[in-house]
Amino acid sequence: MSSRSAAEYRIEDLAHASGATVRTIRAYQDRGLLPTPERRGRANVYGDAHLARLRQIADLLDRGYTLASIKELLEAWDAGRGLGGVLGLVAEVQGPWTDEQADRISRDELHRRFGGTQDDQAVAEAVELGVLEPIPGRPDEFLVPSPQELSVAVELHGAGVPLTAISGHLRELRGQVEHIASRFLEFTTEHVFARYLGHRPPTDADAAEAAELVRRLRPLAQQTVDAELARAMRTFATRHLRHHLGAEAPIGSYPAASEPRPVLLPPDTMGAVQQLVGQQNVAAFVTAATEREVQARTLDALAISHAESRQVEQIG
Repeated sequence: MSSRSAAEYRIEDLAHASGATVRTIRAYQDRGLLPTPERRGRANVYGDAHLARLRQIADLLDRGYTLASIKELLEAWDAGRGLGGVLGLVAEVQGPWTDEQADRISRDELHRRFGGTQDDQAVAEAVELGVLEPIPGRPDEFLVPSPQELSVAVELHGAGVPLTAISGHLRELRGQVEHIASRFLEFTTEHVFARYLGHRPPTDADAAEAAELVRRLRPLAQQTVDAELARAMRTFATRHLRHHLGAEAPIGSYPAASEPRPVLLPPDTMGAVQQLVGQQNVAAFVTAATEREVQARTLDALAISHAESRQVEQIG
């Protein structure tokens, strides 16, 4: 810091105070993210405004903004529109979407809850899936973001489900739930939030109102999924029970063989098909692929049936 004033910095001092590198500061200047410093002789002099701006940029980068969007936000702020509402909206969206509190678990307790057998491969897969998170400096302890999710895995394993099957089920379920979340966001954006997206960035008033709506709508996704999952489980659990008990189902409890039944395809699969054949040909491609699969399975079944008949004849 210079001797003239506590509010004046050489670029090296500014880098030290802000945590940014000299190279980063110069890059921000070139992109127009930092105000032009005061020129004194052959040196550039920076002030507290530059330090505050660097801290704002670092905060926005941590929130996931790109440098281009940060520039738009800062220009709006410099024009007097403010950042308070926008940052409030960001905080609301990035806040917790559940009341569940994270917990910690030791490696020994983890092994005990899963039958007492050490399985490092299963632990590594749980970390990859985000069910467990390593704690720096504590190799024998993990953060559990969702204790409920871990408890479900414990109960399934206790009921005889292998850990590999649980992991595979979670991967499949996660893809389907992400599709539901994406559709809910598209739906609410189209019908609720579109009016706040007419200009970038939104005004303080619009951003604050949008944040309040996020707060109100936050529980709706969970409530909708809970209600629909309960309905579906009641319907399909009854069908499964009747099927495995061999009981006659009442008329109307099963869809007729000729009735179409919806099948949810993973979003990644649909995206790959769309890239392959184009949006306008997706339906025809899926129909053709389904018909081919049905034919292949029919031929397989006939071949197996014929082979079994031959074996019975030979034995007889």
